[in-house]
Amino acid sequence: MQIAVLLYDRFTTLDAVGPYELLGRLPGAETVFVAKEPGPVRNDQGSLALVADRALADVPHPDLVLVPGGPGARTAAGDPEIQDWLRTVDATSTWTTSVCTGSLVLGGAGLLAGRRATTHWLTYDQLRAYGAEPTGERVVFDDKYVTAAGVSSGIDMALHLIGRIAGDTAAQTIQLLIEYDPQPPYDAGSPEKAPAEVVAYWRGVPVEELESRKG
Repeated sequence: MQIAVLLYDRFTTLDAVGPYELLGRLPGAETVFVAKEPGPVRNDQGSLALVADRALADVPHPDLVLVPGGPGARTAAGDPEIQDWLRTVDATSTWTTSVCTGSLVLGGAGLLAGRRATTHWLTYDQLRAYGAEPTGERVVFDDKYVTAAGVSSGIDMALHLIGRIAGDTAAQTIQLLIEYDPQPPYDAGSPEKAPAEVVAYWRGVPVEELESRKG
């Protein structure tokens, strides 16, 4: 099973690496990082790079496609080369997936029109503009399209996928091996739970400023 993780300038690291750590443990999995050109691709903080093993054209038929989010997602959503590749690989993929604002990149390729999907809670309107039906769920399955909400939810998505691909025992085994048993010190991980003043502040920050803060 070939798993292709798309990299583009200013992606969010955990969006890609979180699912990679789990999905790469599937029996027989081959995980490849792909980008427009092979080589290092910088994350949204600019201080870390992942290395793309192959160019997009070198990976035409992956079984599973994973698109991370990040401040660079809007640019990737309008990049003809990335969009053409996504439409090509989607034609034969078993699973087409995204984490956080990676769903906007899928939306740019026209893959989520008329489908239920999720994204980071601050970008529901942008997702809706691509014809998708945004939901507040952490992980959304719509046929072969699987979208996860903000950053950390990619780990949950990966466990869901492992369960469907290899069975519950495999998913539980991998969850145990990585000791994924989250116990955060605060219960503020969603806009429904976070303090109202914190949510209000971030809702009032322009998208451009959000991107500059993340990057």
